[in-house]
Amino acid sequence: MANRTTGITARQTTTPLGPFTVLVDGDVVHASGFTTSVEQLAQLAALDMNAIAVSEDDHSALAAVRKYFDGELAALDGVETMERPGTAPFRTAARAALRKIPPGTANTYTELAASAGNPRAVRAAGSACATNPTALFVPCHRVVRSDGKLGGFLYGIDVKQALLDHEAKHA
Repeated sequence: MANRTTGITARQTTTPLGPFTVLVDGDVVHASGFTTSVEQLAQLAALDMNAIAVSEDDHSALAAVRKYFDGELAALDGVETMERPGTAPFRTAARAALRKIPPGTANTYTELAASAGNPRAVRAAGSACATNPTALFVPCHRVVRSDGKLGGFLYGIDVKQALLDHEAKHA
């Protein structure tokens, strides 16, 4: 798929949970996650891998991540994310609802479906989380199964649990 923008750069920082990479255009995060794989993030955001530059420069989104891990959980709130064009309306609504889940709390997939406007779309809510290209900024880690189990997380259940523990400690 062709790159939608012309200025996408990959930038990285270290966190207590390992490397964290963002694909950004200006101040807008198109993809992010606990990985060093620019290719993986490009695929999640439907970006052309060949059009992404790698930069060693810092970025405001990475500074927000470091503040988050220093205990300033609200530091992520001001980071703008880009939803990939053509995303189903429910997924867009679900990801907007994810950003409203306060740090230190968790919703179920059923609660996420309801807050996104379709209480019966529980599987679609799970899919919105599973395909979320902007992890951490769009906090899909704050969604758990109705039985209290964690459910899935692209970067591993251990990372999801560590994020929830971190937020519980600092909320």
